[in-house]
Amino acid sequence: MVSLQLFLLKRKWKFKSSQELGKEIKREYSVPMESSTVISISDGDDQRVARPDDQDQMKKKFQFSLLPIFSCLKSDQKNRLQFSVPPIISNLREKTNKQDMRKLIHSFKVGIALVLVSFLYLLDPLFSQVGQNAMWAIMTVVVIFEFFAGATLSKGLNRGIGTILGGGLGCLAAALAQEVGGIGNAIVVGTSVFIFAAVATYVRQVPNIKKRYDYGAMIFILTFNLVVVSGIRAEKVMRLARERLSTIGMGFVTCIFVSLLVFPVWASDELHDSIASNFEHLAHSIEGCLEEYIASAFTNEKENQPRANFNRCKFVMNSKSKDESLANFAKWEPWHGKFGLYYPWIKYLQIGEHLRELAATILSLNGCLQSPRQPPTVQRERIKEPCEAVGSILTWTLRELGESISKMRKCHAGTSIVPKLKSTRVEISSVSTKYCKVDHQVIDHDQDGGLAMATFVFILMEIVEKVEELAKEVDELGELADFRTDNELASICDPSSTV
Repeated sequence: MVSLQLFLLKRKWKFKSSQELGKEIKREYSVPMESSTVISISDGDDQRVARPDDQDQMKKKFQFSLLPIFSCLKSDQKNRLQFSVPPIISNLREKTNKQDMRKLIHSFKVGIALVLVSFLYLLDPLFSQVGQNAMWAIMTVVVIFEFFAGATLSKGLNRGIGTILGGGLGCLAAALAQEVGGIGNAIVVGTSVFIFAAVATYVRQVPNIKKRYDYGAMIFILTFNLVVVSGIRAEKVMRLARERLSTIGMGFVTCIFVSLLVFPVWASDELHDSIASNFEHLAHSIEGCLEEYIASAFTNEKENQPRANFNRCKFVMNSKSKDESLANFAKWEPWHGKFGLYYPWIKYLQIGEHLRELAATILSLNGCLQSPRQPPTVQRERIKEPCEAVGSILTWTLRELGESISKMRKCHAGTSIVPKLKSTRVEISSVSTKYCKVDHQVIDHDQDGGLAMATFVFILMEIVEKVEELAKEVDELGELADFRTDNELASICDPSSTV
């Protein structure tokens, strides 16, 4: 294309002199390029038109290069690689995730349990014994099989207890109605249904019963009504109740066998790890918050300032329902691993409540960070070192407490952690007092900044107090759960050291 344009120019300006021709070319193609390649224009006698002094100018203005084309191709190839390779790697990582693997195993376990109870239909000897009541075994597996072993035990025992009580009382009420006979039969049935259904529904609303036995109360109401309202004879009711109870028991045993023996997932382990990890989440949030608050005093550009991430704090605050459900399931689980019978799961819930209060206090620091009324840089520099010291103590304490729970090791909070927190609280209190005394002169010109600084220091003092209470709770958990000391853990890891 460039050669064709140059040929047309020569044809157009063939009667012009060489100097005039060079000036016209400069005016027409005065676009700077990236390369240093010079194209010289020759006349009909193959003599160069551009002089040596004109070549320097033409090097700057009349030149082209293929480098932008190659760089564009490279960038396109790089973009294609960026869009194709990372999703594959991320998908592989997601598939190998521990949680996804547990979900996959749970799906296989449900399939195995359903295949086992389906043998009641598939095998003729078994079907001749149970008949059409085998459907109740399949329904039991579908209803009570849960992700956690404790949840399966809870629903299974609730279903069994509710079925036995509802079926037994329903048989008695049906037998009494048959003895009365006539119109009294309907009166007895209606009265018994009203009384037992009303009482069971009221009991379901009691908080302690609702947490653990709500499903059993619902099954009791269902079974009682099915037995009483049926219009069959009393002896047939007894036989039907016995057959259905036996098939429900078969389904329950199948669920327990598969849930407890085939890669069991324990709610107690999940709750234990969740509470321990929440300490790390809060420590990370405190670090990010203090880093952003201190760095903003020395960086004016908001784009270059570090941003604190409070998502972990919000995750801790929204963990109440999850913790309560896991604690309820853990109470139903048998003795396994490091958790025995009558383990103090209530103390885990109390620690979780303290963690949520601490998370709410940390989130209140976000108001100080996002407020448009910020103290000047001079005031922030005064508390820079005390805030860094407080932040390091708080994060170390939270990680130490979380590691203590995770490893089931006594933390000795009364001798090692609580004294440090008390001294930290005294130090931050003295800083706030000193700040108030010094800033009486500054308040007149920047009252809002002084109030913002005082608010930030006060919230730090609240965080220190809550961490101190949390350390005491963890220490009490170690005593109740019989956590081991460092020497005992070392002897378990290295038995030869005790010799």
